[in-house]
Amino acid sequence: MRASMSPKPVAWMHLLTPVEAEAWIDNFNRDLQQCIRNVNAGGYGVCFSLAEGGDIYLHTTSEGHALLDVTPDAQWAAPVIAAAANVPQPNAQIWHFPDANLVQFVLGLSSLVASTTMVLRHDFNRKQRRSAPER
Repeated sequence: MRASMSPKPVAWMHLLTPVEAEAWIDNFNRDLQQCIRNVNAGGYGVCFSLAEGGDIYLHTTSEGHALLDVTPDAQWAAPVIAAAANVPQPNAQIWHFPDANLVQFVLGLSSLVASTTMVLRHDFNRKQRRSAPER
């Protein structure tokens, strides 16, 4: 379940329980923190490449929110994302939800993911597609 230390795609292992999702998040976060220690990174996180097409970029903020950049070819997964993260679907490509919902999001998305890639810089197109934080 550990993430790769390099920004190369890693095949996804389907997660079945909240404990497995928490362990994946902890391991990925630990590996990401080690990787960005020596890199001038911003907007770092993970890219979930979906088996049926599209990418979802995830970044957590110091304010306690998760940001998702759901690419246009991944919009088909919006109902699953909304249900898993327990938030309404925004009218924008960028999603915001409390990071307390992160385990549920990862677990709910798990069956759709083909691979993950560590992301060291992603701007989330904040100036162009900003949406208001949910809840």
